[in-house]
Amino acid sequence: MTWRFLDFQRYNAFKNMAIDEAIFRETIKNKKPPTIRFYGWKPAAVSIGYFQNIEEEINLEKCRAAGVDIVRRLSGGKAVFHSAEVTYSVIACNKEESFPADISGTYKIISKCLARGLADLGIETVLAETGRTLHDADFKACCFSMPSRNELLVSGRKICGSAQIRASGGFLQHGSLLMDFDPVKTASFLLPMRTDEQLQKLRDSVAAVNEEIGNPVDEKEICTSLKKGFIEVLGLEIIEETLTAAEEELAGSLIHKYADSRWNIDRKNSPDKFPK
Repeated sequence: MTWRFLDFQRYNAFKNMAIDEAIFRETIKNKKPPTIRFYGWKPAAVSIGYFQNIEEEINLEKCRAAGVDIVRRLSGGKAVFHSAEVTYSVIACNKEESFPADISGTYKIISKCLARGLADLGIETVLAETGRTLHDADFKACCFSMPSRNELLVSGRKICGSAQIRASGGFLQHGSLLMDFDPVKTASFLLPMRTDEQLQKLRDSVAAVNEEIGNPVDEKEICTSLKKGFIEVLGLEIIEETLTAAEEELAGSLIHKYADSRWNIDRKNSPDKFPK
């Protein structure tokens, strides 16, 4: 079984989401083998889920003042502040035998791969058996406050937040693995500042890679371990490649969608139709 691997690169929020969608569309259209991609965000950004109300759940004024980009994802889920992290995406057709045909089952398989990679760094994780929340309305917009079933926990704290979209011919799942976590900074972008008690609840719900190991690692080391996890769990052969010419061209056109306020505010200016 041979998959394509796209190694870690940093892009702005709009290009990151455009690349993920371009790979997704081309994979479905041409029934291509799966792709694993790792990437970072420059400048820092907030991504929101497809169904979120951006004006109710994001501190727009704070983000704009700080130069933090805001982008609406194609996938669902809650808001994420992207800064010191490694983001992964896995894109595959429905025919791919490694995955079941449901969101929860796919989450479980990918989480096992991520868990194996984290174990290589010395971080032991478990799968969340059920979804839970902080039981605090102030933090319901924040992805890392709400572990979903089959997401990864370290001592009860969420270490990776993921979201998925399934179309008629395949799926795209992407997620954030935090290297460090600042609850005050994160809350200031996702919500107005809150009480010390509420911020402590958020801090107690989130784990970060470099807070769980003795010697801090960089993005390259994390990606090497995560890649190893996918290879070992799924029995893969992975070939490192780049975007195809068709993906590059499509991503270039999709950047305009993701940078458009009509998409980011209310999901307008996009057909959201995928090949079958």
